[in-house]
Amino acid sequence: VQLQAYGGGLVQAGGFLRLSCAASGTFVAINAMGWYRQPPGKERELVAAITRGGTKNYADSVEGRLTISRVDAKNTVYLQMKSLEPEDTAVYYCNSNIRERWGGDRRDYWGQGTLVTVSS
Repeated sequence: VQLQAYGGGLVQAGGFLRLSCAASGTFVAINAMGWYRQPPGKERELVAAITRGGTKNYADSVEGRLTISRVDAKNTVYLQMKSLEPEDTAVYYCNSNIRERWGGDRRDYWGQGTLVTVSS
């Protein structure tokens, strides 16, 4: 199982970006999916998560500006970002909780990270 993230880049403050992350490989179910970020010199933090049933939760710092969504038919999770701020500069990582086979355990998988830089 692999997660591949796309969509990072350089954007001016107030701008927007959309990140996507697709899971590939052999598995039977994807449970919760989410996005984390690691700003320079800081620890990784949860940005947003979405359950298989569609329940979403967000970090307070991004509420109202970032929107998480998923398309299960594409095994993909998205992060729509608007009104970006320099404080949003970070490497963004996607995460998915995946069951590889029925009756097997679930485990977390991580994407490779994509850099988002917001200039002031």
